[in-house]
Amino acid sequence: MEAIVKRIILEIKQGDEQAFAELVELYKDKVYQVAYRMVGNAHEAQDVAQEAFLRAYTNLDRFDTNRKFSTWIFRIATNVAIDRLRKKKPDFYLQDQVQGSRDLTYESQLAASDDLPEEQIVTAEMQEWVQGEINRLPVKYRTAIILKYLEDLSLKEISEIMDLPVSTVKTRIHRGREALRKRMRHL
Repeated sequence: MEAIVKRIILEIKQGDEQAFAELVELYKDKVYQVAYRMVGNAHEAQDVAQEAFLRAYTNLDRFDTNRKFSTWIFRIATNVAIDRLRKKKPDFYLQDQVQGSRDLTYESQLAASDDLPEEQIVTAEMQEWVQGEINRLPVKYRTAIILKYLEDLSLKEISEIMDLPVSTVKTRIHRGREALRKRMRHL
């Protein structure tokens, strides 16, 4: 995969704009997922992902081809999401009612699974609650928790994305987990 990415990056640097579309196609879903988990809003996540790719394109000459592109683009997306979170408090949550509708929430618009309706409700409520608790964490802990447990990245990758030593990443994950644990005790 990295060999393909390096070839595509070389083509982009040589002026092939179509090659960038290939790069976006390879990473768009994962970048969107990171953005969505950070900002908790589909439209905002799309904006974050788009801005991350724009920044990557304009700064591609700074990319070190000895490193993984995925780590670099995730770092950009995470930074864009953090910037947006700092500038603006969330306007709505998944539990909010969709304007102009009755008893229709944003959460209810998420894709359905094959589980029974009762299981879907329990799962949705639990996910909503856990995501809500993650969203209440300070951004520095939220970022580490999302990248570790929701994106399943290694400590080294998280360290590179957050531009922090691995020991600091471990501390932030630990403190984020402890904060979540304390909140979960109060059920």
